[in-house]
Amino acid sequence: MKYLYYPGCSLKSTGKAYEESLLRVLAALEVPIAELDDWNCCGATAYMAVDENKAFALAARNLALAEHENGEQGAGGAANGAAQVVAPCAACYLVLMKTQRYLETLPAVKRVVGGALREAGLDYQGTARVRHPLDVIVNDVTLARVTARVTRPLTGYRVACYYGCQIVRPFAVFDDMRNPQTLEQLMAALGAETIRWPLATRCCGGSLTGTVHEIGVEMSYNVLKEARRQGANVIATTCPLCQFNLESYQGEMRKQFRDDFTMPVVYFTQLMGLAFGLKPADLGMRKILVPPPAPAAAREGGEPAHV
Repeated sequence: MKYLYYPGCSLKSTGKAYEESLLRVLAALEVPIAELDDWNCCGATAYMAVDENKAFALAARNLALAEHENGEQGAGGAANGAAQVVAPCAACYLVLMKTQRYLETLPAVKRVVGGALREAGLDYQGTARVRHPLDVIVNDVTLARVTARVTRPLTGYRVACYYGCQIVRPFAVFDDMRNPQTLEQLMAALGAETIRWPLATRCCGGSLTGTVHEIGVEMSYNVLKEARRQGANVIATTCPLCQFNLESYQGEMRKQFRDDFTMPVVYFTQLMGLAFGLKPADLGMRKILVPPPAPAAAREGGEPAHV
């Protein structure tokens, strides 16, 4: 099975480390994946508030392109199976899923979006399958293959698995929306310990850090504070905006809340790469402001060595 990678805008800019680590990890696991040709911005969650139909058309264009590209990969056409669209960004994943659901259930939306696609010479059949890489790794690749690839277990890591508010809600396709466990299972396969905490799917503040800044920063601080309170020494996230919010404002948080702390916030794919023994530079670790512990070097009860 070949996967079509939809990076979205974030993984080509602020989330570049996510892309670097994801592609390196998938290569290490021998997962065949290629970037979707001529993809466009999904409109993100904000464009839905401006013009829903145009937002759906933007997202649907990517799905139509994926179906078309998947059909061209072999003489068998449909025999290739449904196009597997891998969307690492949580917002992209949510928007693509929402677009599919609306086109399936609302004929008026399907008619308008279908007309827009035809004007662009495209046709969406509704066969593409939107996947998050966490879903692909746990359910297609399997945890057994992940464990077999580990060369530097994440001994000493106490990971707060942070899903954010978009990849399991409202579309709980591959995990439970209230008590997701796939990320915990993956971290265990890497040799890490995971904490139990109530904020795994709590919003980090999202775009509020750019609109009502003080509220967004406080929401992010609450997530970090709880992870620390429960004994975590690193947060693993699945979302570029979550990673940015939780990491980038820590200096401001220390001043505002008079709390002298730091907490590494990294992509789950970066932790996978470290456990696989891949070079930190190849995983975008130099783009991380607060470095995580180094594999097999984190010391219980003391300050860990860092990547």
